Amino acid sequence: MTDELVLYTNPMSRGRIARWMLEEVGVLYRREILTFCGTIKEADYLRLNPMGKVPTLLHGEKVVTECPAICAYLADAFPQAGLAPPQRERADYYRWLFFAAGPLEAAVSNRALGFQVPEDRRAMIGYGSYAEVIETLENALTDRSYIAGSSFTAADVYVGSHLMWGMQFGSIDKRPAFETYVAHLHDRPAHLRATELDDADMGVLQGA
Repeated sequence: MTDELVLYTNPMSRGRIARWMLEEVGVLYRREILTFCGTIKEADYLRLNPMGKVPTLLHGEKVVTECPAICAYLADAFPQAGLAPPQRERADYYRWLFFAAGPLEAAVSNRALGFQVPEDRRAMIGYGSYAEVIETLENALTDRSYIAGSSFTAADVYVGSHLMWGMQFGSIDKRPAFETYVAHLHDRPAHLRATELDDADMGVLQGA
């Protein structure tokens, strides 16, 4: 595909996940920085993303929102990057990509907000409990370098981002399996490039 890629983002947001994924893909893209109290709620942007949130990926005329969707979309749109397993080997890839987007994010967010699911209501909540989610992910990552097989995929971008941020800010427990996994991802050239670019954009915003 030759349509222009545009990433609408803010360096203090989940847009960092999308930028890391774009750097892993290794294709040219343009980034547009949005401000939380300004351009993110303007009509032109709301036509792309009515939620008024970032990130949003524009690929030609196609609009993709939600970080896991952006990761999966880019892996499929640019198969030469090798960021998705072969079609018949995607069970773990889909499982853990959506585990992080569903149970993990919900459990971590609720815990950070001080909300605890009553014991007798856990069956109503998709993730059950924070402890169950963390233990499940810990078991999945024990003695594994990647979440979905023997090679790095878009699922590692998404799961790895959650763990990096969560452990940094204290919303996810630091466990040996998590720290080993994150250390394996942190120094990837694409991650380092994305971090440098986003940190530079933070400087732009702070100087504005």
